[in-house]
Amino acid sequence: MNLKEVLKMADEMVFAKTGQHLDNLQEAILRGTMQGEKYTKIAEEIHCNESYVRQVGSQLWQILSEELGEDVSKTNFRASMERFQVSIVSHWEQHHNQIGSFNICGETLHSPDIPNSHPPNQETSNTKQPQTSHQDLSEMPELGDFYDRTSELQTLTTWILQQNSRLLALTGRLGIGKTTLAVKLVQQIKDEFEYVIWCSIDASHTLDEFQHKLIQFFSHSEKQDLSPTNPKRLPLIKYLQKYRCLVVLDDVHNLFCSGDSAGKYKPECEEYRSLFKQIEKLSHQSCFLLIGWEQPREVTQFKNPNTPIRTLQLKGLDIAAGREILRDYGLEEIDNSEALIHRYEGNPLWLKSVANLIQELGIDATELLIDDTILLPEDLKDVLQQQYDRTSEVEKQVMSLLAKENQPVHLAKLLEKGQISSSDLLNALQSLSRRCSIEKEGSLYTLSPVLKEYIKGF
Repeated sequence: MNLKEVLKMADEMVFAKTGQHLDNLQEAILRGTMQGEKYTKIAEEIHCNESYVRQVGSQLWQILSEELGEDVSKTNFRASMERFQVSIVSHWEQHHNQIGSFNICGETLHSPDIPNSHPPNQETSNTKQPQTSHQDLSEMPELGDFYDRTSELQTLTTWILQQNSRLLALTGRLGIGKTTLAVKLVQQIKDEFEYVIWCSIDASHTLDEFQHKLIQFFSHSEKQDLSPTNPKRLPLIKYLQKYRCLVVLDDVHNLFCSGDSAGKYKPECEEYRSLFKQIEKLSHQSCFLLIGWEQPREVTQFKNPNTPIRTLQLKGLDIAAGREILRDYGLEEIDNSEALIHRYEGNPLWLKSVANLIQELGIDATELLIDDTILLPEDLKDVLQQQYDRTSEVEKQVMSLLAKENQPVHLAKLLEKGQISSSDLLNALQSLSRRCSIEKEGSLYTLSPVLKEYIKGF
């Protein structure tokens, strides 16, 4: 038997049992098994956690065992499939005069006596079909204007669908386009999941309320007995293990304290830490996508390929996308628009705010660029104030120091100033970095021109 034949036969058996075709991970397990690879090797090749690969493999062998009527495992899978093929051929030879046909590895030879064979004209290819999907996207915003984020979309899609990341953080400054990117992502991948839900976290959301909301959603479509003899639904983690779920949490920064370092939970939200840890550590097949200006401290920006956690810090748009925004505001003809886009760091909200002011006042944008003027419209100030108010007093001191410098400042120079203890300074720099409020290259730190102009106004 060749690999293509085995995968096709296994796909048909899994589909007959579950109503779903082999997913990418199941196919990788079967492919690796046929090639004599261990789970460790399979996990490395698909950049997935080995324990989760073993769990999916165990579930797959159980399905095949029930379909083949014998115990199937990783060690005897090839032999079991060969015996199955021989039995099909033998059965067909005994009934070759019977009207009908059944399928052997691509040839339609159906027989009504053979279980799990497909009737004539039924599609039996290994084309992936969308799973039955239950979706609650009532809190998801409309997409609106979407400017090219091809590489970011591909990165997130790969992390979620191919690498089976369990906990993803999408972070960046206010107005950079995090939520818009997430909406586009969900629209593209939602049919790969059995359950998809978008939740916007507000300041009053307790963990119990949040978990109850998710469990209500997951259990609503299940035909389960909720009579007095069986009144309890499953714990949240059990649903994440039982089904392939995508849970999007928008405005996750509302879980954290204002006026403190980034990612410090409010006392009433501290229990969310345990939930996120559970999502990271326990084996399951679901994904949580967290969107916000800040992320939990346990979701670090350090890229460790051995953990199921990923962080994408969204940067500004490229020049082509920035010009699209300016064109939408009738500013496509200005000279050296690239400089204006760089000055406002490709931030869509910042660019729209400045473009609107230029249009309303009839300002000559070219002269604006020559004078290196930084315009701060009132609506842009409001946006910057929201993020500034969330910083700690030490962070405000660090930004004030950086705002006075014309060039990027070396860490050693900041330490020499002696205004802030080394420990507090390093913690403040880390927090500001997580807020995307400072820019760093090696040991050099600086503020964007927009933030410098804003802070100088104090």
